[in-house]
Parts: sequence; C-alpha cells; structure tokens
Amino acid sequence: MAFAAKGRFFAAVATALIVTAGAAQAAAGCGNNSAGFSTWVEQYKQEAQAQGVGSRGINALDTVNYATKTINADRNQKSFKYSLDKFMQVRGGQTIISRGKAQKAQNAALFANIEKRYGVPAGPLIAIWGMETGFGSFMGNQHTLSAVTTLAYDCRRPEYFRDQLNAALKLIDNGTLAPNAIGAMHGEIGQTQFLPLNVLRYGADGDGNGRIDMVRSKADALASTANFLRGHGWQAGAGYQPGQPNYGAIQGWNAASVYQQAIAIIGARIDGE
Repeated sequence: MAFAAKGRFFAAVATALIVTAGAAQAAAGCGNNSAGFSTWVEQYKQEAQAQGVGSRGINALDTVNYATKTINADRNQKSFKYSLDKFMQVRGGQTIISRGKAQKAQNAALFANIEKRYGVPAGPLIAIWGMETGFGSFMGNQHTLSAVTTLAYDCRRPEYFRDQLNAALKLIDNGTLAPNAIGAMHGEIGQTQFLPLNVLRYGADGDGNGRIDMVRSKADALASTANFLRGHGWQAGAGYQPGQPNYGAIQGWNAASVYQQAIAIIGARIDGE
C-alpha cells in the first residue's frame, strides 16, 4: 500500500473510531427531561446489540415513549418514609392477612409444592403477593418497555436501569415479555412485580406448561418469588422474622425497612405464627 493510501486508510479508521466512540458516549449519557430521549434511544440500540439483544428486542425500542408518569412516580416515593404502623395501614395489612389466609387455604396444594421445591412457606409469598398487586388484581397501567427505557435514560439511576432495559429486551427476544406489555410504573412485571432482570434470573415455571407467565399464572409468579428468595439465601425451615436467618432474603426483596418488616409480620400471621 502506498504511503498516501496508507495515510488515507488510517485517517478513515481514526474517523470511524471517533464516530463510534462519540455514539457510545452519547448512548452512555442521560437526561432529566424528554429532550434528547428519542435520539438516545436510537443510539442505545447499538449498545443493546453489544449486550446480546436480538432483532426482536431492538425493534421493540421503536414502540417506546418518554414516560412522564414514571418519572413523577420515581421522584415521589413517599410511602417508604412512613412509620411501620402507618405503612401497614396504607398498604392494608389487616386485609392482606385476612385475604391471605383464604388464599393459602384455597391454594394449599400449590403452596405445598412450592415449599417442597424451594423451602419457602406460604406466608411471606402471600404477603408479597398481596402487597404488590392485591393478589393480582392490579398489576399496573404503564407501558413496561417505555417505563424501563425512560429510567435507563434518566440521570437518577441510569446504570441500574440499563441492566433492567437489556433484560427486558432479552425477555422480548425469547417471547416471555410482549413488546406492548403493561405493568407498573418502574417496569415491574406480573402478580408479584418482578423487575425484568429478576425475571431472567429467577423466573420459574410453576404450573408446568413449559413457559413463564408472570401476569396470567399465579403459580409462575409465586414460584418465581420463592426462587428469588432462595436465590437470596433462604434456608428451608428457618425463621424469617428480624434477626432470624431468612430475614436477609426478605431484605433482598425490597430495600425499605418498613416493607421488609411488613412482609415478616403479615407472613407470620398468615402462617399462624
């Protein structure tokens, strides 16, 4: 290759590297409002591909919009600032206990199978199920992928939610999540409100039909929740109140201490402790 040609070749390579680096930096950026969101999404497609996301997941990004309601909810999470008594009142703790006991009786075989498989008794699973969605009665009204993509773009916790976004796109790739799926404000999915990465890691086929459906199958949702707790150190037969071995697994479910305590209290009442 002639010197002049070599010069042009290396200049072209340098230019390509600069453009690629610039795109990567732009994709790695963030924003605190909708300005720039659409451009960021287009640039993020390259990063998603590098993370192993396939064409179905990449194409799903064409359906997203900046989720203003998600941002507003993220900025105003007040319930975790309550006292335990106030939190139990707001979340309807006594109602969950009452309804939870009925759910345990009605689904005795399911909970027995889950405990045999994962070592987790019915009480804490039902407590989570009741507090998260009222036993599947309301699982959210936000476009899941828009919520997760918006939080991945937002400057508050971008790295955390970029992992969630990549997971959501992979769930779309494998057919577990529909591109138009509806869920909670932060992208939580199904009857016990799993974030996408947790569906990938802990999603379980609780009803034996060969697929994981966190929305329509309570067996899948509850088995996945038990699998999550086991994955966070749950020991079969050990206690789950504060100071006992399994309380750490409950802490893995939610970072708010009032939420952790509520799970332990409600679960114990349902289990008859």
